[in-house]
Amino acid sequence: MNAIEIKGLCKRYKGFSLDNLSLTLPSGCIMGLIGENGAGKSTTIKLILDMISRDSGSITLLGRDNRRDSRLLKEDIGVVLDNIGIPSVFTPKQVAKVMSLSYKNWDDTAFYRYLRKFSLPENKPFKEFSRGMKMKLGIAAALSHNAKLLLLDEATSGLDPVVRDEILDIFSEFTRDETHSILISSHIVSDLEKICDYIAFLHNGKLLLCEEKDLLKESYAIVRCTPEMFEKIDRSTVIGKKENAYGVEVIVQKSAVPRGFEKHPVDIEQLFIFMVKESVQ
Repeated sequence: MNAIEIKGLCKRYKGFSLDNLSLTLPSGCIMGLIGENGAGKSTTIKLILDMISRDSGSITLLGRDNRRDSRLLKEDIGVVLDNIGIPSVFTPKQVAKVMSLSYKNWDDTAFYRYLRKFSLPENKPFKEFSRGMKMKLGIAAALSHNAKLLLLDEATSGLDPVVRDEILDIFSEFTRDETHSILISSHIVSDLEKICDYIAFLHNGKLLLCEEKDLLKESYAIVRCTPEMFEKIDRSTVIGKKENAYGVEVIVQKSAVPRGFEKHPVDIEQLFIFMVKESVQ
C-alpha cells in the first residue's frame, strides 16, 4: 500500500495555480518536496490535509480517501506546519492534556521523552518559546500519537544545525518501520538530501520532476565546457544549463555525455536550480 497517492490535483487562485499534480509516496519512505517560495509546497500539504478544497483530482492517504475518511485518518497522521497552531498561552503540559483528549493513541510517555530530548520546559507558555523551540514542540506532538504518516511543512526551519541533524535522525528512525512514511517540505535542500528516498521538484505550481533520490544522482552529471563543445551534446538529454564568461555549465544525462568530456557529480540543490532556470528560459 502506498502512503500517498495524488492524481491530477488542481487548485486555482488568482495569480497562482497548482496544475495537474500527480505523485506517489510508497510506504516506508521519505519524500522531500522542494520548491522556491510560492511554488505550491504549502498548498499541496494543505490540500492533502483537506484544509482547503481542491478544484479537481484525487488524494488517497494510507489507502483511504482524504476527504471521505478524514476522521479515521486523523489518528494515523502527524502534522507539523510552518505555523504550528498551538495557543500562545499553552504550556507543553497543557498541550499534552489536549492531545490526549484528541487522539486515542496519544502516548504521554513518548511526548515527555521528546520534551527532555529537546530540552523543552514543561510549564513555559508557548508565546515565550523561540522559533526553534516552537518547531521542536510541534514535532514532539506529531511523533507522540503513533502516527503512520508524517506531513511536515518546513519542520526544520529555525533550528540550529546540531538540532536539525538530531531531528533528521529521528525522522530516519521513524521510517525504519515499513508502515511509516514522511512527506517533508523544506528550503534546506541539504537536509532533504540526507534523509529522503524520493525528491519532488515544484516550480510555479507545476511538478518538474519526482524520482528516487539515488537514481537522480546516478543518472545526471555536471559538464563544464566551451560553447563549441556544448554543441556536441544532445539537447534532449539536457536538464539545464548556465552560461558565463568562462564557458557553459550543464547538467545532462550521464549516458549522453560525449566521450572525452569530464563529468562531475551533481547534488540535489544544483539539479533543482538548473531545472528551474531551464524552465523559465
